[in-house]
Amino acid sequence: MKTNKKRVLPIQWNKSTFYFLVLVVLVLLGFWPTYFAKFLDGTADFSFYFHFHAAMAATWVALLVLQPMLIKRKKVALHRKVGKSTYVLLPLFFLSVILLKHQRIGGEVSPSLGASLWLQLKDLVIIGIMYGIAIWHKKNIQIHARAMIATGIVFIEPSLGRLIINVFYPNDFITGFIVTIVLIYALLLALIFLERKQKQGRWIFPLLTVLYILFHWLYLFEISFPAWDAFASWFALLPLT
Repeated sequence: MKTNKKRVLPIQWNKSTFYFLVLVVLVLLGFWPTYFAKFLDGTADFSFYFHFHAAMAATWVALLVLQPMLIKRKKVALHRKVGKSTYVLLPLFFLSVILLKHQRIGGEVSPSLGASLWLQLKDLVIIGIMYGIAIWHKKNIQIHARAMIATGIVFIEPSLGRLIINVFYPNDFITGFIVTIVLIYALLLALIFLERKQKQGRWIFPLLTVLYILFHWLYLFEISFPAWDAFASWFALLPLT
């Protein structure tokens, strides 16, 4: 007797260029009022560090859009050449995050400085781990593609968060931030559910979820440690910016 079980279709990662184009739109919407629009009204007075970070982040997202497109068009050699540029791009992106955060701190050591740094460390750790997985498994397209997509998911939180806070919670950062991370977890749980029957790479999104939970917990509950606070103070007082 035949059963009418619904078959869960696998996510078509070879079409991930479309997903990253959605991310581009989200970035534009999220940063429009506080960055892009200011170039139109003549009020853009951002520091070099802000522009440097914006350029590195935009280049990484552009690469995420381009790479699946090259694979789909069977431009494997070009895909590999472009991929090698990340050996330089990723350290530059990390440097841009560090310099921008240092400039924003402005040399002020507050009691909550250590706890506040968890957000920036979260992005660096997650992108670093996922990129490392992608490079280690560069010959396994199933794992490689999912790990690179995970690096793109990191950009959703700052973009979506700014959009939600600016539109719905302009005077309540914490509520807007919590709404944002709830939506991030909903996305991750949906990916885990859709990937539950896949044989390779399905562990990527559970690992990503665990990392998010860890760092969000540290940030929201302002958990810190003496060694981390000492590092935060040392970092803030460095003559970097």
